[in-house]
Amino acid sequence: MNLDQYLPVLLFILVGMAVGIVPIALGYILGPNRPDPEKNSPYECGFEAFEDARMKFDVRYYLVAILFILFDLEIAFLFPWAVSLHEVGLTGFVAVSIFLAVLVVGFAYEWKKGALDWE
Repeated sequence: MNLDQYLPVLLFILVGMAVGIVPIALGYILGPNRPDPEKNSPYECGFEAFEDARMKFDVRYYLVAILFILFDLEIAFLFPWAVSLHEVGLTGFVAVSIFLAVLVVGFAYEWKKGALDWE
């Protein structure tokens, strides 16, 4: 087996590591290091922290976040369809109409169940 075949892989790994490590090292070496009490103080929305950072969040927070990601990704599927609307024709229009109908039904269900209410 010839080791020359592994040279491009080794170079790729070395360049990748250099791209990740060199900027960090340069910032650490060349960057200003002037700590003061204000810079080292904890920052939380402009006022002093009043609770433990590891406190538990309400489940509704995660539910709203997941719903946002879900609908955001589903809406992202509409962009390629909008760009290629002339090519997909009536079949593509009907398929996206069904897709949007399912989205609207899901959104109405979540709204009715109160998943989007923030108390």
